[in-house]
Amino acid sequence: MVGDRAPDAPAGTGDDPRSPTRAAARAPGYRARVPSRLTALDVDAHDPARAARFWSGLLGRTTVATADGVLVPGSATQLGLRFTASSAPRVGRDRMHLHLAGTDPADQRRTVESALRLGARHLDVGQRPEEGHVVLADPEGGELCVIEPGTSFLAGCGFLAELTCEGSREAGFFWSEVLDWPVVWDEGLQTAIQSPLGGTKVSWDGPITPRHGRARQRLDLTAVGDLADETARLTALGAALLGVRPDGTVELSDPDGNEFLLRV
Repeated sequence: MVGDRAPDAPAGTGDDPRSPTRAAARAPGYRARVPSRLTALDVDAHDPARAARFWSGLLGRTTVATADGVLVPGSATQLGLRFTASSAPRVGRDRMHLHLAGTDPADQRRTVESALRLGARHLDVGQRPEEGHVVLADPEGGELCVIEPGTSFLAGCGFLAELTCEGSREAGFFWSEVLDWPVVWDEGLQTAIQSPLGGTKVSWDGPITPRHGRARQRLDLTAVGDLADETARLTALGAALLGVRPDGTVELSDPDGNEFLLRV
């Protein structure tokens, strides 16, 4: 638990029409028709168990050991996190990072204090002193931001409010089609999508940092129906097929060249 909030309870929902509860009532057929569901952000880690302990402690969730790592499960409205063992050195800045939302300044302070106690550290990415968000690095060096309260863009998104990505507008619209999530923001280079049920938003903005080697992060999807049929649908939308792992997991890339996974 972070502060006085129950684990992963939506921040600032109440009667907000964007709250997960209200959104679910407006989209009763969504789960039945969507062919792929966003299950988790998959992250390479030198110590998956340690990374999972940090995030489960911060988010107030459990951990589940899997064949290829440790999962911190999400929910219908909150993104899960999967940590996979990798010995590759960390090179450069990640293209994705997480935003945590709070209800008030005291809540923001408690979240930062909890993160530091669990093993995070402060991170300087060039933020200005007058900016209200706090930038931290998790035990694996992954960037996360604890956003100042009152940010209307994240109202009703829950504690794990946003996965923000370096990427193109084209990528945002591609993922809207993949997940059947509406575009909720489209301004200049910035695009964001959100499940009809509400919860964690996924956003894209430029410029895109050049990549050196394999990316540490990738979106992790679960195919609701036939895996081959869903793979064909994704490639028709613009994904590139990269390969198939021994366990049957399909590796693809989006229009920006970012790898993602499709599982059964």
